[in-house]
Amino acid sequence: MRNKHLFGLSFLAIGLATNLAHAQDLNKHVNLLIGTGGHGHTYPGATVPFSMVQLSPDNGKGGWDWVSGYHISSDSIAGFSHMHLSGTGIGDWLDIAVMPMLGPIQQAKIDTRVKFSRQNEVAQPGHYKVKLDNGIQADLTSTERVGFHQYTFPTGTSKPTIRLDLDHTYNWDKPLETEIRIINDSTLIGKRYSQGWANRQRVYFALRTSASINELLLNGALVTEQRSIASSSDGKEKNVKAVNAQLVFAGKSDVKIKVALSMTSEEKALAALSEIPTWSFDTVKNQAQAKWEAELGKIKVESSDERLKTIFYSALYHTAVAPTLYSDKDGAYKNAKGELHNMPHGGQRYTFFSMWDTFRALKPLFTITQPQRYTDILNSLLAFHDENGLLPVWDLSTFETNTMTGYHSVPVLADAVLKDWPGVDAERAYQAMRNSAFQEIREVPAYIEYGYVPQDVNGGSVTKTLEYAFDDYCIALVAKKLGKKEDYELFIKRAKSYVNHFDPQTGFMRAKYKNGKFVEPFDPFYSEHDFDKSQYIEGNAWQHSFFVPHDVRGLAKLFPQKNGLGLMLDTLFKAPSHMTGENQSPDASGFIGQYAHGNEPSHHIAYMYAYIGEAWKTQEKIRHIVDSMYHDRPDGYAGNEDAGQMSAWAVWSMMGLYPASPVGGEYVFGSPSLDKAAISMPNGKTFTIIAKNNSPKNVYIKSAKLNGKAYNKVYITHSDMLLGGELVFDMSDKPNEKFGKQKNSWPTSMEN
Repeated sequence: MRNKHLFGLSFLAIGLATNLAHAQDLNKHVNLLIGTGGHGHTYPGATVPFSMVQLSPDNGKGGWDWVSGYHISSDSIAGFSHMHLSGTGIGDWLDIAVMPMLGPIQQAKIDTRVKFSRQNEVAQPGHYKVKLDNGIQADLTSTERVGFHQYTFPTGTSKPTIRLDLDHTYNWDKPLETEIRIINDSTLIGKRYSQGWANRQRVYFALRTSASINELLLNGALVTEQRSIASSSDGKEKNVKAVNAQLVFAGKSDVKIKVALSMTSEEKALAALSEIPTWSFDTVKNQAQAKWEAELGKIKVESSDERLKTIFYSALYHTAVAPTLYSDKDGAYKNAKGELHNMPHGGQRYTFFSMWDTFRALKPLFTITQPQRYTDILNSLLAFHDENGLLPVWDLSTFETNTMTGYHSVPVLADAVLKDWPGVDAERAYQAMRNSAFQEIREVPAYIEYGYVPQDVNGGSVTKTLEYAFDDYCIALVAKKLGKKEDYELFIKRAKSYVNHFDPQTGFMRAKYKNGKFVEPFDPFYSEHDFDKSQYIEGNAWQHSFFVPHDVRGLAKLFPQKNGLGLMLDTLFKAPSHMTGENQSPDASGFIGQYAHGNEPSHHIAYMYAYIGEAWKTQEKIRHIVDSMYHDRPDGYAGNEDAGQMSAWAVWSMMGLYPASPVGGEYVFGSPSLDKAAISMPNGKTFTIIAKNNSPKNVYIKSAKLNGKAYNKVYITHSDMLLGGELVFDMSDKPNEKFGKQKNSWPTSMEN
């Protein structure tokens, strides 16, 4: 009776989702091809918010622009795999690939690529459809843990075939151990262990077909009896290293399959198939699209420019694809060490944490848009700490890739604690943050010893010091909140470490040796992509010298001349847009002068003017960045989309706000591109931002009102937004240099 009751509830949920889908309005503004061109590295396939499954086409090509499996420049598809990274700079996943074929081929290794035309491709939230040049039409949708495929074969196809490939291998990933087991004439289960960016990755699957399988080929050989085939890379191959299956459906023109995933076991994958209790493709598709409609509906915007709405909602969509689910429905998971764990209190474990990118704008956005999910995301960071001894730097499949610099889980947790986020143990979070600040790797001991990271200890020294200093500031704020006076004094002092790199003669942050001398020669345009040799990570002195978001006015005081920081910012945006060096970082892109919007270190810089009484320059620069760096084309992002950060910047900035110092909840005013944004706050109240007299020319804030009263600050707090209400900007084509001129209107800085 219990199972029947749950089955009925599932259908009820699907029915409700179907009704919601009929009223959809916001999904139509999402263009999933944005980011699939240039170096955006996004994918166009079917997924639901933050899900384990990202069912998307792969072009069958490796290389930097195919790290998501797909690039707009390709004209062929080799398979539809179930796991994809969005916007990253390194390739992994693409696990459990499926490809329809006109008939079986008795070979283990075959080229599955088939040409297709963009005119026959449709990509929508929760739904991907393409008609291949061989006449097969593929329709894809998904739930959180199950990919749903529908393949329509051309008339006259005698043996429609679907190929399951566990050796679908591109970029860094390669299989180590694979298995396919036959359960019955419509169900296969198996596993794929692989190594890549994530050094150890385990994916289990269960595949079920809508019709009986008439013939089955394993590794190209026809199976005459029920058996399994497995392989490993330990020298004890039972067959061959790669395992694939061909499922043949004689006389069928329409074949549907469900593929469920688990990171725990094949049995859990089999159980996950219950997420889709129907074979109605449209029902599941409508359910997925209803989930996206609800997600996008958290911020309702108005604009007379439909293009801006497309850019905004496509960005908002991309803020809701990572991190991704890692645990089973019951909260169980197997981590990269092979340990079985269970998230407590009915919580879920997440992975895919690109912290260097997303601490800046995406995670603060989650404190508004993800009231139900964010507690689990934060506790996933703490679970990682408990299992590994440190908070994650770049967690992929619960493996620490240690990619990029800083210990940027710290500002994410600190922001949550300072906002009194429910379900997060503040003391537990604090101890985890403190452990990161005293780790014995990643040049932290040298940073503590010298007050900066010396270049003759390791590369990227300037970037590391500046980022550690900000992270330490975040720890100091939490220490103060929790009454830890000695720790507060310790970390607030460490937060000033950035001063040790400042060169007053040039105005730049410069690398130093252990002996305290600057590294010579110095060229602020010089870029070195090799992290061990570089002084600045993925950029040059221009982009990195401004990373002091916690103490902008402290930085300003270091300049010997009056308004030196303001003049330096002016020069940044006017400097020649070139870099020197033989191994320049490709990640530094999207140049306006030496401002490089295509990479994260620049993202707060234009907002720094507001901290020193020149808010009108922030307004001018932000509108220019939005207009020039975000487009409704496949190359609509200036660089890697970076797991939601590039999109989060647009979401905030197009509304008129940004967490320039992403801790504690101050959002600095920019220049709203949108006429209106109604934001559903986590407590159920609505905070509305209105830009009166807005236009492409009216980029300046003439004045502001909060709930009908004059408002003279150039920022607003998270706590004020939680009260609900209305913030109205009166826009003009002329700068109001008096607005934000007074010190009492400026955002917080360590030094005033």
